[in-house]
Amino acid sequence: VQLVESGGGLVQPGGSLRLSCVTSGRTSSRYDMGWFRQAPGKEREFVACITWRGGSTLYADSAKGRFTISRDDSKKTIYLQMNSLEYEDTAVYYCARGYGSSRSRYDSWGQGTQVTVSS
Repeated sequence: VQLVESGGGLVQPGGSLRLSCVTSGRTSSRYDMGWFRQAPGKEREFVACITWRGGSTLYADSAKGRFTISRDDSKKTIYLQMNSLEYEDTAVYYCARGYGSSRSRYDSWGQGTQVTVSS
């Protein structure tokens, strides 16, 4: 499976961004999918995940109430809507195939998209 993220950029504190992850593969719309992020000098950390068909979602505490993960299986695309962005949200954001908060539960990763929160 190939995963391609987009939508990152520079945003001011309090602003919003929507990240997209397009998947490829004959059955890619049936994958559970997640978002992780990695800030400079830090470990890659879980952000959110969603089951195929969108029946269940899971969020990191840092994302609850501000980020929303969703999917459009007709477009084979996973989204991460990020609102009320903070300086601490600055990171490279990755989408990955799998479900859960542990990196070990994911087996395919995109190349990442940079999100920078700065005034």
